[in-house]
Amino acid sequence: MTDQTPVLRLEGIVKTFPGVRALDGVSLNIMPGEVHALMGENGAGKSTLMKVLGGIYQPDEGQIIVGEAPSVMSSPLDAKAKGIVFIHQELSLADELSVAENIYLGELPRKRFGMVDWDTLYRRTDAILDKLKVGFNAKTIVGDLSIANQQMVEIARALTVEAKAVIFDEPTASLTDAEKVVLFEVISDLQAQGVGIVYISHRMEEIFKITDRISVLRDGSYRSTVNTADTNEESITQLMIGRSLDLSRNESHHELGDVALEVRGLSCGNLYTDVSFEVRRGEVLGFYGLVGAGRTEIAETLFGLRDPSAGTVLLDGVETTINSPADAISKGISLVPEDRKGQGLVLGMNCRDNMTLPQVDDLTAGPFVAEGSEVAIFDQYRDKLDIRTPGWKQIVGNLSGGNQQKIVIGKWLSMHPSVLIVDEPTRGIDVGSKAEIHNLIRDLAAQGYAVIVISSEMPEVLHVSDRIVAMYSGKVMRTFTSEEVTEESLIQAISGLSSDKAA
Repeated sequence: MTDQTPVLRLEGIVKTFPGVRALDGVSLNIMPGEVHALMGENGAGKSTLMKVLGGIYQPDEGQIIVGEAPSVMSSPLDAKAKGIVFIHQELSLADELSVAENIYLGELPRKRFGMVDWDTLYRRTDAILDKLKVGFNAKTIVGDLSIANQQMVEIARALTVEAKAVIFDEPTASLTDAEKVVLFEVISDLQAQGVGIVYISHRMEEIFKITDRISVLRDGSYRSTVNTADTNEESITQLMIGRSLDLSRNESHHELGDVALEVRGLSCGNLYTDVSFEVRRGEVLGFYGLVGAGRTEIAETLFGLRDPSAGTVLLDGVETTINSPADAISKGISLVPEDRKGQGLVLGMNCRDNMTLPQVDDLTAGPFVAEGSEVAIFDQYRDKLDIRTPGWKQIVGNLSGGNQQKIVIGKWLSMHPSVLIVDEPTRGIDVGSKAEIHNLIRDLAAQGYAVIVISSEMPEVLHVSDRIVAMYSGKVMRTFTSEEVTEESLIQAISGLSSDKAA
């Protein structure tokens, strides 16, 4: 970075909602060609600040300066016209339209008499897609793409304008490792053009890999800006949450119970083959591997969402067949899915109804649901899981990511499972809430639950697991105990470089 004029400045931004001061005099500057991380817990004010910058909210006090010109962002389109481009975590695409139409929505090139210039539209779009090295073209219907590829379409939108600053909000949440590499190359190209980048992410390894500076918000207030090269994860964590965290490996020791779940030679087409493992009561069994290794597909099979092509499943030593999620639940298996918002929650529904949804039929009194029973269940697990919400009437979509995840976990614990499967337990969750979820998983094991944790984060799987199953390309390569595993051996195993015949 140099002593140039910032491409973007936020000065003394204040935003108040009824009863809440969401932003309390926040100031920030973004230099040309820098990647500037914005960090903070869920609820720290990051999203509100970005909505002010994007014209969704108007600040009560303070000003936005683009280059040297004070600016009022009257709408998202106005912000884009002034060179401020957003890549949102939550996809905002029209599934029925083509990739090209989504990328240039509202700005379609026109011929005479207002006709769309389709040739120009497709040519421009394909040029952008070539830069992103994706496997689809301008005419592909967005609804036919995977979530990861839809995220790449969102990113492509940033390349259609002469941007002064681009804000990336959790851009890698749905991307594979290969797609992340492409994304980081795109960011590097934008830097070279003098574009300022605001990078919002909970992934510390990404923050320390690609950013130049880090600014931290806590409780709506600006805390500090530091050079990335001059700090570390522990210092940033303390700035974010006001305390230090235990980031060590799992070294807890307690008595394990009987085998709750055993899997022998389980296969599902070409998704995974000949998978065998067991998990005991009181144990956390971690599954670690690259995207496409087959981990989630195994969980979906155990929960009755997929039919196995071979193999045997035993519950408490008795061979069983699981035909549906309802069948899995009745046999004591519950699944906290990877996509908590899309698959685990009804975001417009209140906390109580989300938590009791799977057992509504059991809580009916005649033609009506027994509201008192529902509230009692919610109160029990709100206290047990320390769910922070004013009450059961709170809409789940208004909760932080960590509290939403606790609602999903509470929903399944209220069904009293013997096996709890948690897929990507802390995806999109801030570091403070992440530690709470980790402690909760360990506590559940100590209470006698058999817990399976699927994670793409090595520190997470090392921190919570008693044993770790390493997978590569649909196969179990090796099963490690917490005492014998090393980062190097785990990386080797998930890269297909080693195997354990006993596995």
